Amino acid sequence: MNAIERYFGIDGQNTTIKTEILAGVTTFLTMAYIIFVNPNVLADAGMDKGAVFVATCLAAAIGCFIMGIYARLPVALAPGMGLNAFFTYGVVLGMGYAWQTALGAVFLSGCIFILLSLFKIREIIINSIPTSIKQGVVAGIGAFLAFIALQTAGVIVNNDATLVGLGDMTSFSPAMAALGFIVIVGLSHKKVPGAVTIGILLVALISLVTGNTQFTGIISAPPPIAPTLMQLDIAGAFDVAMISVIFAFLFVDLFDTAGTLIATTTQAGLIGKDGKIPNMGKALLADSTATVAGTFLGTSSTTSYIESVSGIASGGRTGLMAVTVGVLFLLSVFFSPLAGMIPGYATAGAIFYVAVLMMETLKDVKWNDLTEAAPVVVVLLFTPLTYSVADGIALGFITFTAIKIVAGKFSDISIPVWILTVVLLAKIVFI
Repeated sequence: MNAIERYFGIDGQNTTIKTEILAGVTTFLTMAYIIFVNPNVLADAGMDKGAVFVATCLAAAIGCFIMGIYARLPVALAPGMGLNAFFTYGVVLGMGYAWQTALGAVFLSGCIFILLSLFKIREIIINSIPTSIKQGVVAGIGAFLAFIALQTAGVIVNNDATLVGLGDMTSFSPAMAALGFIVIVGLSHKKVPGAVTIGILLVALISLVTGNTQFTGIISAPPPIAPTLMQLDIAGAFDVAMISVIFAFLFVDLFDTAGTLIATTTQAGLIGKDGKIPNMGKALLADSTATVAGTFLGTSSTTSYIESVSGIASGGRTGLMAVTVGVLFLLSVFFSPLAGMIPGYATAGAIFYVAVLMMETLKDVKWNDLTEAAPVVVVLLFTPLTYSVADGIALGFITFTAIKIVAGKFSDISIPVWILTVVLLAKIVFI
């Protein structure tokens, strides 16, 4: 025990091994929903649900172990919400690429992320991207998630006259999705640990009792991962049309990770007197390495989870908390029958809840400056309406640059933004 305490610096953070383990359990409960949601989302892309379930658990465990042991920070990782939706509904179903090629694009984005971390130029990129674009992307992905959740549950349906319309809210699927969402929000407001997981399991239980789902067991040997293992198509991702896709994966993961690390380390009181995050480079390498590993296993981008603050609030301060979460994800591979009984409408409420959380970024938009607010709205609306995060980002950059030129605010346009705008505009015009 003394060796563990010394390695993780437990005494120096005024915590204990017991506290770190309990904090890890708390964090796992708040993010365990991903082992139910991710297989459902990626299955829509044509991937084997059982294999994705195992890949999700393993990728999360790998990310947590690297973050906990290498970076020694109380931050847990797992395949990211939003990124998995973009993978399935944007790249595979929207653009028509095979899921193997989409995994190749995620792999390339992860490799670029690693290089940015190693050569320490991530700050330059982060600082060069306009704040309004960052805000628009987060909110746009939130809106995209909400749209997907509503479609999955049958709340929003096809309408030949208006494209979309309201479904029959009295039918089982929409009603259960609404119930799940209400329960999750209510329990989250009361700060109940595992609120999202509780909401999902409650709806799944009702579905089981009413005969809408068949009982297949709780525990079993892990399903084979062979259908997705090493199936990524890297060569296929070297396509000009995939540039914006790779950029979108990288862009979202980079800023999501940076934001999560700032929030979690601040909450834990780990920010140094110089305002810097300890082991920031190692933390980013942990995130990007886990993403690359996840592509070989068969899942979309792995990223740091803001749910880690629940464990931090419970006293977690060291990497031992993240390691604990990793162990629990490993044990989860034996619960595949439970994951298999979770219907789409049970996870729809959870996805919509995540979408609500992502909308919080809109409160920081400079609404009194239209040159900043307009690009945010463009990304926010065009992301779900075009069913593409990549198109939303592209139109956001082009709108930002065009508005700033007309307004005479040339100093607001950095060189990287000029370059990205030209590249994205050329893609829309010529590809």
